[in-house]
Amino acid sequence: MDSDTVALRVLAHFTPGQRVLDMVAPEQDWLDIRWCAEDDDTTFYRELPHAEVIWHVLRPLSGADLELARRCRLVHKLGAGVNTIDVTTATARGIAVANMPGANAPSVAEGTVLLMLAALRRLPALDRATRAGTGWPSDPSLGETVRDVGGCTVGLVGYGNIAKQVERVVIAMGAPADRVLHTSTRDDGNPGWRPLTELLAESDIVSLHLPLTEATHHLLDRRALALMKPDAVLINTARGPIVDEQALAEALRDGRLAAAGLDVFSVEPVDADNPLLDLDNVVLTPHVTWYTADTMRRYLEFALSNCRRIRDGRPLANVVNQVN
Repeated sequence: MDSDTVALRVLAHFTPGQRVLDMVAPEQDWLDIRWCAEDDDTTFYRELPHAEVIWHVLRPLSGADLELARRCRLVHKLGAGVNTIDVTTATARGIAVANMPGANAPSVAEGTVLLMLAALRRLPALDRATRAGTGWPSDPSLGETVRDVGGCTVGLVGYGNIAKQVERVVIAMGAPADRVLHTSTRDDGNPGWRPLTELLAESDIVSLHLPLTEATHHLLDRRALALMKPDAVLINTARGPIVDEQALAEALRDGRLAAAGLDVFSVEPVDADNPLLDLDNVVLTPHVTWYTADTMRRYLEFALSNCRRIRDGRPLANVVNQVN
């Protein structure tokens, strides 16, 4: 680009590591990136009116925020789910919203299996016992209750990129292909498809892989959780509000569900009084199954590509709304 070209202004709403900075450094002659930590509202609202592109991660981007983004042309979600963006307001203001379906799938799939194993094998409790010197002799209930993934029926709720990668991993770990079930909005003709109620009743591990919508809010409510086996494990790396957390906590506390592995919560950061925090049979991570160096590289490749499309006057990729 020649020296008279005005740089494209990007508000990157996350704190970069050195690898991220190194990756975007070659673009600095045409890309003006302003970095802002997700909890730094002072910088965010100072930069927002000047941003032409917002690189969005998790901190909700409200309609009121978008009203202030007077120059914004694109909100690029670093991830797949756009439920944290007021897409309606963005559309009304002519702001394109783009996402990156599949970019985080390998990392989230691995994180899902990590939580499966940690919950199924009681990893946190065994870690604490070992550190306290109380792990020997072993708890005799281990041999009665702890399972191999290969011996379980695994039910995947949602059947997109992440679920299909989880399916491949658990089959490689020994789960019989005909015991890896899935459900989606309609019968897809595959032998592993089940209606949700049947999947919940049959599965030893239930793993959630679907977007948060009005239809999926509290999809796993008290009634749905009651369909699950009392020795089953629930894994959620999708979105917190898909599960009724109060009902889940009661089921786990009362022995109607064996364990859970959760990376997402109804309120994030998770509230200190969330009842799930007090339960020993829950494994928790702070919405980070997607967060690896490999995913960040893929995210930036997508984000930089769309910025180049703006620079070059080409159509944007992966736009989820219709704007003029």
